[in-house]
Amino acid sequence: MLDFIQNADWSILHWIRENLRCGALDFLLPKLTLLGEGGAVWIAVGLALLLSKKYRRYGICLLGALVAGLLICNIGLKNIVARPRPCWLESIDLLVKNPKDYSFPSGHTWSAVTGAWVATAANRKFGWVAIPLAAALAFSRLYLYVHFPSDILMGALIGAALGILAVVLQKRLPAKPCKC
Repeated sequence: MLDFIQNADWSILHWIRENLRCGALDFLLPKLTLLGEGGAVWIAVGLALLLSKKYRRYGICLLGALVAGLLICNIGLKNIVARPRPCWLESIDLLVKNPKDYSFPSGHTWSAVTGAWVATAANRKFGWVAIPLAAALAFSRLYLYVHFPSDILMGALIGAALGILAVVLQKRLPAKPCKC
């Protein structure tokens, strides 16, 4: 089964490199992927939600989910699984700086899916921006040859779970802060 997944991963990456590479994407995607570095754009979304009284509980839960994801994925799973990145295994001219941490799961993807999930739950209109941005960030990691498709898939699944948990938790937070 693992051989099948690894072969499928390489097939998809090679297909992207052979069929989708172009000057416009070579220019755009390295810049786009920077938005996801360290979950920056999703931290900004969480802080923006936090500043609004209407969406404050979503902001609290999104930021909490991002911390949980950092601990589970970037500190835990990446170091336990220790999967090399495709750019470490195949010689390729990278359009971005060579990442130093392991590949599985994709941090850009789990944080993007978590952020998009919570933002969309807060207001469906936010989803019109958040969902395409999350998808583009995930795709950029494949295009830039720094993640395998299975890294992206697992990142998306973990991100969805964290997003669902954050939305459920925000419903349990008190509507007004305690005046202790």
